[in-house]
Amino acid sequence: MNRMQGKVAVVTGGALRVGRATALLLAREGAAVAVLDIEDEAGEAAVGEIKQAGGNARYWHLDVSQEEDVTRVFGEIRAQFGRVDVLVNNANVGGPDSPTDTVTEAQWDSVMAINVKGVLFCTKHAIPLMRHAGAGSVVNIASIYGLVSSPHLAPYHASMGAVRIMTKSDALAYADDRIRVNAVLPGFIWNDAMTEADGVAQEMAHNAMAREHPLGRMGEAVDVAHGVLFLASDEAKFITGTELVIDGGYTAR
Repeated sequence: MNRMQGKVAVVTGGALRVGRATALLLAREGAAVAVLDIEDEAGEAAVGEIKQAGGNARYWHLDVSQEEDVTRVFGEIRAQFGRVDVLVNNANVGGPDSPTDTVTEAQWDSVMAINVKGVLFCTKHAIPLMRHAGAGSVVNIASIYGLVSSPHLAPYHASMGAVRIMTKSDALAYADDRIRVNAVLPGFIWNDAMTEADGVAQEMAHNAMAREHPLGRMGEAVDVAHGVLFLASDEAKFITGTELVIDGGYTAR
């Protein structure tokens, strides 16, 4: 407990799944949390859960691909909490399940706008607030599909590779400001959106995917959240420009 006491954390895509688990865990460890998302009902519910547990949080509707909105929201966060110590760039979309030759320009731009420009805009507007606070930690949520690939989801894979390299570049750029920048690369994380498909029962699908992992199970959102907590906390004060792979051994094969 209290690993984030006195800190203010911003979590994009904080309403559901990994983002929600991260927001709840950071709040439980003492952070005041700004939950940003476009899923308003779920975002308010996450904030309600934090407050019910005695934590401090507020929800903002934010499309991270729109810099004007990012500018406004980060200004309001500063007015509300006075500072920003941690930014978790979690908002992302999967995009079309298509090989490159079938991807449209609009599909490509949509994925890049959220997955890459969103990281750019939120980091850009968090950095001055972290400088004002005297230090900070940026944690970018990428994917193992920035390390390895598959024949599908070409725009998504490209965006995750971009986030990995942005992480390293920003780590070097802001080291003198005592701002650390790291990435978390999750593997297959089970969530409620993975419902029945093509007549295959949810449990069977889960078990089949679990067998692909050396640890024999799929990840859970809280597994990723704990990795974020470590990198965001002062326990990782000598860690920057690196990536934490949380994938049950999937990429070790």
